Amino acid sequence: MPVSEVLHVVDGQVAYLTLNRPEALNALTPAQRDRLVRLLGEASADPDVRAVVLTGTGRGFCAGADLRGGAADGERVAGDVARVIREGAQRLVAAVLDCEKPVIAAVNGTAAGLGAHLALACDLVLAAESARFIEVFVRRGLVPDGGGAYLLPRLVGPRRAKELMFFGDALSAPDAERLGLVNRVVPDGELDKTAREWAARLAAGPTRALALTKQLVNASLDSDRGTAFAAEAAAQEINMTTADAKEGVASFVERRSPEYRGR
Repeated sequence: MPVSEVLHVVDGQVAYLTLNRPEALNALTPAQRDRLVRLLGEASADPDVRAVVLTGTGRGFCAGADLRGGAADGERVAGDVARVIREGAQRLVAAVLDCEKPVIAAVNGTAAGLGAHLALACDLVLAAESARFIEVFVRRGLVPDGGGAYLLPRLVGPRRAKELMFFGDALSAPDAERLGLVNRVVPDGELDKTAREWAARLAAGPTRALALTKQLVNASLDSDRGTAFAAEAAAQEINMTTADAKEGVASFVERRSPEYRGR
């Protein structure tokens, strides 16, 4: 895969990952998917990266998995499809959910199928006014994958999730914001600027505290109250050992703005 099909730039402690197959509405090939997983893992482990922005070029954010190339042809062995899903779409969505840095989706256009789930897995979602979200699987006679049946009910509730998945209708950016799938809708020309502003704010924040907060919120959706409270206490215990926590407390006592270093 040409490296240019997933652009990777680190600027101001923010990793910008850009899908760059505009002629295919950024439909993901296996090679692109694997590169995204690798880059997200690297961003998670790199102390000099403190936020991630995921976006696309052209009219599409991501039109889902690229199904061209005979994926539906030939003889299959039982278990092949499940393995491909586990090692492919699910691994990609998990890489976003498990990334220890906050991930912003800047949805510049159509986000369909796996592309929609890729955006919804991000911590914050900005959408251009022209963006659309489509649970396209039903149109192809397929079951949603890439974590869709896990993500959507947690974001909009089971009835709304079923409506979106049963009908496969395109959801406009304003409607997605109304349902809680999107944090903010901005004019197309302001998407990049807004994403950079949000990413800069995150990159200037207490990185380890943000990572622990992300873990707590994500885990709370599958936890009972006792488990969630115990995790919260443990996270705060861990966080209080960081330099940023010490800086935050010191800046409060000294009545000045904190200077977080991500450590």
